[in-house]
Amino acid sequence: MILRSDDLDAMDKLVRVQLATTLPGPKPICLVGTSNSAGQTNLAPFSSITHLGSIPILIGMVTRPDTVDRHTLSNILQTESWTLNHVHSDILEAAHQCSAKYPRERSEFSATGLTEHFEDGTHAPFVAESHIKLSLTLEDCVDIKANNTKLIIGRVQTIHLPDGVLAEDGSVDISKSLASTALDTYYSLADPVRHAYARP
Repeated sequence: MILRSDDLDAMDKLVRVQLATTLPGPKPICLVGTSNSAGQTNLAPFSSITHLGSIPILIGMVTRPDTVDRHTLSNILQTESWTLNHVHSDILEAAHQCSAKYPRERSEFSATGLTEHFEDGTHAPFVAESHIKLSLTLEDCVDIKANNTKLIIGRVQTIHLPDGVLAEDGSVDISKSLASTALDTYYSLADPVRHAYARP
């Protein structure tokens, strides 16, 4: 089968969205914790997350077009703070439910039973049940004109890891975290396979 641009244009919108988000393969799935300036919290699953550099450690994520009220985006722009919380199998059902369109005044934390956790110096809430979590501050917001999305770039401030997952070389064992396509299909991660640094 070969799908060409005309075929893609003719697809039902939701079918095309499912195809587009599946094509890159499984991606890390995190719950993005935010709070607005009034202290109302929000929790949303994101899989469009990638690292952008290591000095400083920068993480990027893409938000959908803000043609409607995007609580996560507006909270980040207000407070310049958010958290990323890895999803694992024990919290998968609650994490998936966070993708429902709750009104701004209804926090996904209370709607799903997940627990808010705040730390000194961090305006955004962590998910207490998440094993791997980090806090970020806003470094940049880049408009992507082709489709009216935004690339949100954050600088990592704190990293919370369980004992025993950080190796001496800096690698983190994320085998208990889950990956996702299209925010409705989830994948387990196998034990990692490590190779020596490749040289010519």
